[in-house]
Amino acid sequence: MSKRDLKKFLLELDKAQLEEQILELYEKFANVKTYYNFVFNPNEDKLLQEAKLKISNEYFPIRSKKAKLRRSTAQNYIKHFISLGVDPYIVADVMLYAIEIAQTYTQEKPIKQELFYKSMLNSFESAISYMIENGILNDFKSRVEGIKDQTIYLKWSNNYEFNAIVERFDY
Repeated sequence: MSKRDLKKFLLELDKAQLEEQILELYEKFANVKTYYNFVFNPNEDKLLQEAKLKISNEYFPIRSKKAKLRRSTAQNYIKHFISLGVDPYIVADVMLYAIEIAQTYTQEKPIKQELFYKSMLNSFESAISYMIENGILNDFKSRVEGIKDQTIYLKWSNNYEFNAIVERFDY
């Protein structure tokens, strides 16, 4: 069904039928329920804290001894936040936090897999692109510079690429 057909269908419904449709969607689909729960009670601080806790748990687990180091955990939160329409500052904060916590981990336990560092570079590029698109890069200048400097300090194999990304733009 196209968007045009959907609009036509919805215009044919009276108010009670429309309410019934929305309630049915709310009950049937978890994504719809999550969306409406967020729209009517946008507790972004709680979402942010929950995301940061889960991301840090990937590197510094509370219950188990072995870190999982999954970048996908942060990526899933970021996608979820974007789909909900969370404030871009909060999304950018989570994007940078995921890289910063990974850097904290590698400071204590260096990682030998190149794929990990490539993945962090991809996350960094995504974060920079997102911040540019939303016009908030200047507000995160110190954190971006800090991440770049930390890659040099920690001697990440791709620190030159992090540096090149930061040098591409003037704040």
